[in-house]
Amino acid sequence: MIKVLIVDDSAVVRKILADELSRHRDIEVIGTAVNPYVARDKIVNLRPDVVTLDIEMPKMDGLTFLSKLMKHFPLPVVVVSSLTPENSETALKALDLGAIEVFCKPGSAYSTKNISRDLARAIRAAASARVEPRNEKPIQGIVKPQVGPINFKTTHKIVAIGASTGGTKAIEAVLSGLPVTTPGTVIAQHMPETFTAGFAQRLNDVCPMEVREGRDNDHVIPGVALLAPGNKHMVLRRSGGNYVVRIKDGPLIHYQRPSVDVLFRSVAKSAGKNAVGAILTGMGADGAKGLLEMKESGAYTIAQDEATCVVFGMPKEAIELGAAKKVAPLPHVSQMIIRALHE
Repeated sequence: MIKVLIVDDSAVVRKILADELSRHRDIEVIGTAVNPYVARDKIVNLRPDVVTLDIEMPKMDGLTFLSKLMKHFPLPVVVVSSLTPENSETALKALDLGAIEVFCKPGSAYSTKNISRDLARAIRAAASARVEPRNEKPIQGIVKPQVGPINFKTTHKIVAIGASTGGTKAIEAVLSGLPVTTPGTVIAQHMPETFTAGFAQRLNDVCPMEVREGRDNDHVIPGVALLAPGNKHMVLRRSGGNYVVRIKDGPLIHYQRPSVDVLFRSVAKSAGKNAVGAILTGMGADGAKGLLEMKESGAYTIAQDEATCVVFGMPKEAIELGAAKKVAPLPHVSQMIIRALHE
């Protein structure tokens, strides 16, 4: 049974979240709190497995509370946020501080009927996550790493990356280690709609490559990484001698849109042996079968190892399917991608 504490200053939101979570036999709401001060005492007394946290609250804002919590009493935290550009940036900062998942507040992107399923999945992902104490540090821009240019043999290569829970930091780590001359890169990260644009901008600020949210019919070119927009699937297509991405609707795959499987399968079909695929931290199985299709088409495939995953779900499924040619710790993934591109 996963014990959950709900922290939100809105009585309406607290009731909706509590009612919806209580529908699941494996989740128990053991308490609610109107602000971080009440939450602090309840965390000590009730010992929840997961905390859901609003980021706009009186007396102490959610980011300040999260920073203190991760330093003194680290717990899996799911941030519950309204989908505004300002809140999206704040939610990304919360992920930097150690939050495991970001969930859309009722009344924003999801109707009440969607909340039960999606929030429960976020709670389960958080409950299974590896949480480590973090030092309290100011959130600030990161200097781009000095990754020198590398000449690759062909411009027709493609890099494909997929991730979910814990993936924001993992993707940043991988892209930070890739040079500006890296072949065109496509990325699917499970993330709510409107959050992906801010995430892409943040990656663009700290990585050598240009990173932006993918648009329909964007060309996939060296030095540019395209991130699938939230609530849309992104697929790779060959157009003459070039690659383009198509952004489209479609059913949820593994409860996700964008889906890593959808992206990886399109890469297997369009790029074949010219591709390198990496599946990173995340809950569930999305991307495992797609990575296998990439491997079977001749692509070089990599899975993040258990020790460095926040949640060893997606990579584990891929490894068990035999989809990964190599299993590597996160700090080594960039160099493995570079080596594979040369080969």
